[in-house]
Amino acid sequence: MNKNLLKLLADLRFAIFLLLLIASFSIIGTVIEQDQSKEIYQLNYPVENSLFGFLSWKFILFFGFDHIYKTWWFLFIIFIFGATLITCTIFQQLPSFKIAKRCQFLRTSQQFKKLTINSRLSSSILNTFIFKLNHLKYSVFQQSQIIYSYKGLIGRIAPILVHASLILILLGAILGSLGGFNSQELISKTQSFTIQNILSRGSFTKIPSVTTRINDFWITYTKQTTINQFYSDLSFLNKSGKEISHKIISVNHPSIYQNITFYQTDWNLSGIRIKDERNQILQYPLVSTSTNTKNKVWITWVPFTNKIDEGIIVVANNLHGYVSTYDPGGTFITNLEINEILNLPNSVSLLDVITLTGLQIKTDPGIFVIYSGFAFLMLSTLISYITYSQIWILSSKGNIFIGGNTNRAKFEFELEFKKLINKKRL
Repeated sequence: MNKNLLKLLADLRFAIFLLLLIASFSIIGTVIEQDQSKEIYQLNYPVENSLFGFLSWKFILFFGFDHIYKTWWFLFIIFIFGATLITCTIFQQLPSFKIAKRCQFLRTSQQFKKLTINSRLSSSILNTFIFKLNHLKYSVFQQSQIIYSYKGLIGRIAPILVHASLILILLGAILGSLGGFNSQELISKTQSFTIQNILSRGSFTKIPSVTTRINDFWITYTKQTTINQFYSDLSFLNKSGKEISHKIISVNHPSIYQNITFYQTDWNLSGIRIKDERNQILQYPLVSTSTNTKNKVWITWVPFTNKIDEGIIVVANNLHGYVSTYDPGGTFITNLEINEILNLPNSVSLLDVITLTGLQIKTDPGIFVIYSGFAFLMLSTLISYITYSQIWILSSKGNIFIGGNTNRAKFEFELEFKKLINKKRL
């Protein structure tokens, strides 16, 4: 039973089947949104109009298609695939490499006829061939009148490195799935926060207690007044509130603190601060009126009196430092800049536009392992181009029999072979 199990695990066809199975589920995980709320799946995959007649939100939640990469069955498939790679490496690749290292002497002239390229020469001195083989960077072994040589043995390591790289990538994926987390925070300037809004987390994840303060947030614009880049000024604090580290992040330029990565992802406006004619500072919330992330617009109502129709409409759509004001009928009044006074029946001045910066905070303990796996994979690709060549020579009955094999670059090997025998054929 154990032999049959090992035979199955070491079977290349079984490994390919598992790989296709993992790829198929990964495609499903790419098509179906992952780690969303139940309401989103009920909205997008209703039972009454299920996709393909069965793909409804109940089906998705029951089989865990809403978090495929963390389900026990997906991790189990990865575990079996890893066991297959290890078994194949131990029982096939390593023995194959050991065989390639052995001295494999050919002792009869009939054996040379089975080689890819062979020739028979008139009687010659074996030492001449040994010198030429050494000059061509071959490792040479001699036993009386028999010579065996090879070069490019390191090329035989490539399949082993491929398996090792795949195992590392799978191990890193499992570590990230079980020990990582992903959080999304929307924080206003000058506010300190700890990681709370967790979108997804692994079964063994411990959320770190890191206090971060948003010192500032700003946006740069192009000459065409389109958004160029978002910036957030962050301070990482200790338990006493003292700054330990200071970073400025932007889109595609994250910061790493205690193995936690902070990404700049979004921005928003939450309100405005107004000073009225009595020098009272009032704060009014801004409400977004657009779902278009490229053309965001926020609006609020600033009353002058207790009457609902006495006041101004304030509209903001950028961080240039001003807002637009309109009367209750929607007629444009003026653009109001920071600290500028608007003289109406009641005078008001704009003190500040309260901005929010959107941060994605995540950690992945398996990312270094995954990168190491891809590094080994690239290394194995380069090593696989190294040609493994073998040459045998036999001196028998006044003749020299010579032949060789190679796993690639056969044309170059033929040229090298002809150079070795110096084109002296019988």
